[in-house]
Amino acid sequence: MANHKSFLSLLGALKNKRMVVVLLLGFSSGLPIMLLYKSLKIWLRREGIDLSTIGYISWVTVPYSFNFLWAFFFDRFTLSKLGRRRGWLLVTQLGLTAALVGMGLFDPKVSLPLVVTIATILCFFSASQDVVIDAYRREILPDSELGVGASLGVYGYRVGMLVASGFGLWMVDANTLNLSFHQMFFVMAGLMLVGILTTLFCEEPKVDGPSPSNLKEAVLDPFLEFFRREGAVPILLFILLFKIGDSMVGAMLGSFYVDVGFSNADIAVVTSGLGFFSTMAGLFVGGALIYVLGYYVPMLIFGVLQALSTLSFVVLTYTGNNLTALSGVVFFEDFSSGMGTSALVAFMSSLTNKRFTATQYALFASLASFGRTFVSGFSGDLIEVMGYGNFFIFGAVIAIPGLLLLLKVQSLQKSAAPMA
Repeated sequence: MANHKSFLSLLGALKNKRMVVVLLLGFSSGLPIMLLYKSLKIWLRREGIDLSTIGYISWVTVPYSFNFLWAFFFDRFTLSKLGRRRGWLLVTQLGLTAALVGMGLFDPKVSLPLVVTIATILCFFSASQDVVIDAYRREILPDSELGVGASLGVYGYRVGMLVASGFGLWMVDANTLNLSFHQMFFVMAGLMLVGILTTLFCEEPKVDGPSPSNLKEAVLDPFLEFFRREGAVPILLFILLFKIGDSMVGAMLGSFYVDVGFSNADIAVVTSGLGFFSTMAGLFVGGALIYVLGYYVPMLIFGVLQALSTLSFVVLTYTGNNLTALSGVVFFEDFSSGMGTSALVAFMSSLTNKRFTATQYALFASLASFGRTFVSGFSGDLIEVMGYGNFFIFGAVIAIPGLLLLLKVQSLQKSAAPMA
């Protein structure tokens, strides 16, 4: 399933325009997600919202796990002269911009239900943009560049996450710009111009064959094609469980940092600054190992490291407000998570059939995000019952089924990639 090429050919692939577009669209994809997963929760905690409520508010991100239900629209219909992919990209990016402006107009202490509603709309447009970007990346890149493009897209994605959670939190700290969270959301709305301008100036992918001509071809055929493959169900279960513990714990780390006693500036510098560079390193190492060894052995190693890094947060429950301990744990967690993410994105991309790119990849990505969307909604209750330390231990233990499924998938699927 992996292309084993020289590192010189890898450097050559990085120079083309397609990779720049993939990088910038990755930024547009990563920007809103961390506003929902981290910045919003820190804002609510600063405003005195209780942990249980914050945990349930994680469910505003449920559209990330169910975007495959409407992904067929993006395969079936073309909206404008921009083309099938670029037309939908522009619609979702304009919707994101409007929702970000809306987030900055209301106070959660006064209008929490309205803030939650706007956050859900924001997530809907974000999840929809992700579907179109994933399909665009798959279609614009030749098969030989698919793994490199997936890694570069994640790089852009992580830069967007850094800007949203790192720069965003830095702006609202009393010792820096001292902006309000409302003003921060306005700034983030302005930064969506990166994605909008990229969409206006990039090229529409050329795909052999017509778009699906009816609802059966758009809705049913993508699923039927996949489920006819050997090992389809174990593959889906593996995608569902591979990062579930990592994602569930990650959903509550913002609240954990606040409760431990770290300031907004500490959180921004260590978890977003240092975390950004450790994630980038993890993505590079992960991509390189996949390039050389294929998918299965690296994913097994990365899965074990993800579980250990989740367990390492127990250290912070004993050290308290200690920046050195925080830095060490964050570096390990983000490095291992970066490796796991690069492997999973490349693996899921390799599974798609180009006739149904948006729908099939959306199914895989929805399952992969299930832990950080639906399951994480119970995280606040779990913490209140068992405490942070036992919660982190639980997050490490539930990674084990995903690793066992990986061994099962490896035995069933020597080559899971379909013919495009």
